[in-house]
Amino acid sequence: MEKLQIGPNFFIPMPVVLVGTQVSGKANFMTVGWCSRANANPPMIACGIGNHHYTPAGIAETKTFSVNIPSTGLLAKCDYCGLVSGKMTDKSGVFDVFYGSLKTAPMIKECPVTIECRLVQAVPLPTNTLFIGEIAGVYADGEVMKDGKPDFPGIDPLFLTMPDNRYWTLGKYAGDAWSAGKALIRESGQVPENGQ
Repeated sequence: MEKLQIGPNFFIPMPVVLVGTQVSGKANFMTVGWCSRANANPPMIACGIGNHHYTPAGIAETKTFSVNIPSTGLLAKCDYCGLVSGKMTDKSGVFDVFYGSLKTAPMIKECPVTIECRLVQAVPLPTNTLFIGEIAGVYADGEVMKDGKPDFPGIDPLFLTMPDNRYWTLGKYAGDAWSAGKALIRESGQVPENGQ
């Protein structure tokens, strides 16, 4: 099949999270699609946030933030937090808020998984800043854990695609990572390079 040149504004599917910050002592939440694990040890997560948003001020103020993973049942509230700015709207009452060990990274009780982070580095880019945080604590609802591991169908996370700006749910199970390609390794006679 012929490949089409479609331009640079195509994005891979992204997990939808709510980034929590405390600004002037008040909890604030922003919907973010540009978020990913960034380091294994110590565990770190990175979130790309537009420089014009209110949330960066809270991260700069407290040097902490949270990453909350909403389920599909929170879609309307999640979208709302991406439509209105904390500069003009108090979003501290949208969710039931709790704090972990960091005390300044507000987390959402309704989200099945929440992560509190200590800011490690802020990398300024032309339109966004990449906030890299070390994971200080992870909290999960008991019913989304199976045998000590997260049950992602139970978490029921949201995903965002751009430029069509649509939310999606987790698809069906497709295979095991670091395992599905082993038959090709055996066929070729190659030796795996540390899982790479």
